[in-house]
Amino acid sequence: MRIVIINGSHRKNGATALILNEMYRQLKKYSDVDVQMIHVADLELKYCVGCGSCYKTGACIYKDDIENLSLSIAEADGVILGSPTYASNVSGQMKVIIDRGHFVMEQLLYGKYAICVTTYENYGGRDSAKILNRLLSYSGAKISGTIVSRNKFNSNPLEDIRLKENIEKVVCRFYRDVIRKRKYLLQSSKHFIIFRVGIQPFVMKKGSQYDGIITHWKKRNVAGGISDEVW
Repeated sequence: MRIVIINGSHRKNGATALILNEMYRQLKKYSDVDVQMIHVADLELKYCVGCGSCYKTGACIYKDDIENLSLSIAEADGVILGSPTYASNVSGQMKVIIDRGHFVMEQLLYGKYAICVTTYENYGGRDSAKILNRLLSYSGAKISGTIVSRNKFNSNPLEDIRLKENIEKVVCRFYRDVIRKRKYLLQSSKHFIIFRVGIQPFVMKKGSQYDGIITHWKKRNVAGGISDEVW
């Protein structure tokens, strides 16, 4: 089992990182789990310029760390996304990853399981969680759990025993979901509608302009029941 954890905070020892590190530690208890921790602080990230080239070619025009990050996620069975809350939203680095990571249109998380983690001090932590969970859902993931943690600046969220217990519970459910390939019928039905009614018809109308997206779909068997004639 391969799991990718992304710390969307520039701080490697901040509240978000501490929670994600605890999840890393919990997952390492399982002998069959390979966990990769990625910090946005270690990545070279350029802003999306909206050129649309990736839809045609399947890859971004920039040669920074995004393509390798997307490849790691594509090869994983599950992903954990964590972000601090800035102005009731995710961090700027996490937004760059969302914009350029081939998530929604290319269905990067199709068939994978996911956890969302957000931290905040004053307000907006649940707003950030909604943004991440919407991304996960639209990208084809099945969401095993969500953790929203409110804590004072520069404090250790893991001092809250209830939070540590919740982390252990969510990680355990996440692990079982991957092993057992839990269906999550309501989430799957929602994604089916989003994809078949919203995303797929839009892409098909674009024709060869979106060849890169269709290539990604075929690799991931996103529309496994559709014949090549339809493509």
